[in-house]
Amino acid sequence: MKNELKLKFLQHLNQKKQNEGFTLIELLVVIIIIGILAAIALPSFLSQANKAKQSEAKTYIGSINKSQQAFYTEKSRFTTDINETGVGLKTQTANYIYQATAANGGTTANVWTGSFLTTDAGALKTYSGEVGLIAAGGGEVTSVAVLCEQTTAAVAPTKPNTSGTGCNNNQILVGGTQ
Repeated sequence: MKNELKLKFLQHLNQKKQNEGFTLIELLVVIIIIGILAAIALPSFLSQANKAKQSEAKTYIGSINKSQQAFYTEKSRFTTDINETGVGLKTQTANYIYQATAANGGTTANVWTGSFLTTDAGALKTYSGEVGLIAAGGGEVTSVAVLCEQTTAAVAPTKPNTSGTGCNNNQILVGGTQ
């Protein structure tokens, strides 16, 4: 009887080894689940790449705004030449083209200087920045900077409103200093 019990035990172990592994259906179900998860995650990953490119624009425009404020402190005027500010930023990168403008010859207290950029990549949003002077009372003037993001991608940037405290209807405020 012992031999018979040993034989049945060995057969049981042998049959158990044959039943190990995955069936074809189990493998297909796992592959389909992975495919669905990848389809859900892919758009999120693609938008992250655009956000990184747009981060470059926010950083550049913010730096241009600050350099215009410093330039005005030294020269009593705003400049239309980004290189003249001495910050060392490129006026064109792989994603954006940066430009600066100044109103009223860059000499009056109501001057606003805009840092505008455009892009050839249709999925990227555009940004604009404004730096200007606002009368603070008592004959004093304060410098104000605004950074605005277009609400829709691939739309040419528009100048923020001239009050220096906000953006237009088609823009959202993403940065500003006073």
